[in-house]
Amino acid sequence: MTTPPAAPANRLANESSLYLRQHARNPVDWYPWGPEAIARARELDRPIFLSVGYSACHWCHVMEHESFEDPDTAAVMNDHFVSVKVDREERPDVDQIYMTAHSLLSRGEGGGWPLSVFLTPDLTPFYAGTYFPPRDMYGRPSFRRVLAAVADAWANKREQLVGVGRQVASALRAGIDVRPGEGGALSPELLENADRVLRRAFDPENGGFGHAPKFPHPLELRVLLRVARRFGSDDPLRMARLTLEKMARGGMYDQVGGGFHRYSVDAVWLVPHFEKMLYDNALLPPAYAEAFRLTGDPFFKQVATETLDYVLREMTSPVGAFYSTQDADSEGEEGKFYVWSADEIDAVLGPELAGLAGSVYGVTAAGNFEGHNILHRARSDEEDARRHGLGVEEFRARLGQIKGKLYGHRAARVWPGRDEKILTAWNGLMISAFATAGAVFGEPRYTEAAARAADFVLTTLRDANGRLFRTCGVGHPPKLSGYLEDYAYTADALVTLYEATFDPRWLTAAAELAGFMLGHFWDPAEGGFFYTADDHEELIARTKDLHDGSTPSGNAVAASALLRLAALTGRTEFREKAEATLNAYRGLMAENPAAAGMMLLALDFDLGPAEEVAVIGPADDPETVRALRTLQARFTPNRVIAFHDPAAGPPPSNIPLLADRPMRDGRVTVYVCRNYVCDAPLVGADAIEAALARS
Repeated sequence: MTTPPAAPANRLANESSLYLRQHARNPVDWYPWGPEAIARARELDRPIFLSVGYSACHWCHVMEHESFEDPDTAAVMNDHFVSVKVDREERPDVDQIYMTAHSLLSRGEGGGWPLSVFLTPDLTPFYAGTYFPPRDMYGRPSFRRVLAAVADAWANKREQLVGVGRQVASALRAGIDVRPGEGGALSPELLENADRVLRRAFDPENGGFGHAPKFPHPLELRVLLRVARRFGSDDPLRMARLTLEKMARGGMYDQVGGGFHRYSVDAVWLVPHFEKMLYDNALLPPAYAEAFRLTGDPFFKQVATETLDYVLREMTSPVGAFYSTQDADSEGEEGKFYVWSADEIDAVLGPELAGLAGSVYGVTAAGNFEGHNILHRARSDEEDARRHGLGVEEFRARLGQIKGKLYGHRAARVWPGRDEKILTAWNGLMISAFATAGAVFGEPRYTEAAARAADFVLTTLRDANGRLFRTCGVGHPPKLSGYLEDYAYTADALVTLYEATFDPRWLTAAAELAGFMLGHFWDPAEGGFFYTADDHEELIARTKDLHDGSTPSGNAVAASALLRLAALTGRTEFREKAEATLNAYRGLMAENPAAAGMMLLALDFDLGPAEEVAVIGPADDPETVRALRTLQARFTPNRVIAFHDPAAGPPPSNIPLLADRPMRDGRVTVYVCRNYVCDAPLVGADAIEAALARS
């Protein structure tokens, strides 16, 4: 049998985005977002069909197969529309505007991807949806029916469509205003209120918030850890611990290879949506590291390190930067790569280990997912060891054997697709995660991974004028102007990297990025930051990210970075702009704290009492190393640490915290200041450990 010739490539074939290239053989006459598409729509006087998604999106692939690969559907699109394909990860500015438009047009109904929006040639949205099936089903109209209705309305009821579009555009522009919330100043009451709101949504049996589907919410869990510490409360810590344990024992966590899938489709964390996103695996390890700091529970350290090891093994490029996603699908089936039959477990492990694996991971002949098994844990290592009459260390050794054999067998399967584009913002989140873990766990390989990726961002994804690019891909140069989140996430990550390595170049670079943010993104009228720079491509609205989504609000991370930089560098303009941002978002923190987790983390730091710690001592002296490890292992979220070795010469001029702080008696010396008042210096590691034990 001869293989049919491949369909001719369209305009997307040479794009850097894997998602766009996945559509390069569609019969649809796709355009990438840009002036060519807009000019063509105006020339032909046609509406634009805007399709937004990302490479790991399962339903994006479904809609492509059902509709965009169908010649008859493509013919309708080509005859009546200018069709534009957008990768939401490369163009979050476009995605943000038109996802908000979808919410306005659908009166608050849930959005998601694929996002399908119809626009006038001047980019004004007038109709929107998400996935449309090939025929009327799931309570949704078929895509062909939608296309026909929109084409008819454009021809015969255009004024009505344009009128709807004007209302949406007006609402989009009005939505950028963020003013200080009424009812008081920034105070700890905002954190207490967040605790109450999260408590009402908490699932006391399975952990997490709300019902199925369940998302991990790492920022809110970190808020609970801070509430527990600040107010000495047991319930917030209990909620955070239960959620972190249940997530990591469920099928949403990859029990064989480490790392988290996107979310759980059920309430018990068993069945995941199988895609793996870099940002989830960047945001969750700090939550587990902080829980380890606060509780000392080694399980939390294990989950954090397994997740980071997964990223190093499967999501790290040869140049040290991090890839974006792994697909949910393999061989056209969602989850096929990750699930197991009982017979397969037996064949891979042999009878003795298979019996143990079946008990530990809940393997049955019937399976728990379409006749197969998603591996999960119902019990802790200690409980399972007792059930099998084994010591804990012996049990863990056998479990390690099981994981190794299963991983080796799984690695021979057809792997899910991997989107190898490198996104500046997501790399910032991952750099921060590795730097945090390197400091907390005393793991140099994590700190080295963070530094290598940071070097890549600052040399390859930053131009000669200090501006960040959004992205680059394998074989493609960097492109697109950076957004607020690119600057904020990277600046915050570099502060974290400084506190893990104490190399002042990271702090210098963080301050430079912060200065650029203030110069090009700051809103002098209302406070806070715009999502795009002042010289960015003009869209129908210049928006602000008002709340956390799957990634943190750029405004919130900017506030965090500025507050930490102010404490380390003494630059008052950084603190002033951070507090103005917190004030601008006070209403959001009060009214919808579940959407303001990152802003609440910044608030907790701002409320203090902020602790400024200067450590002076010989870098290679065991006492100095011990003192730094003691400080870094402790859960003190509203604290900054600076370090200087007198043998290196004068302290860096951009860190006044280190000025006039001599080493005493030739031994490591720690200076601790709170609220502009400094304690007596602590000399020697024993004194430092004793003082921290009392605090």
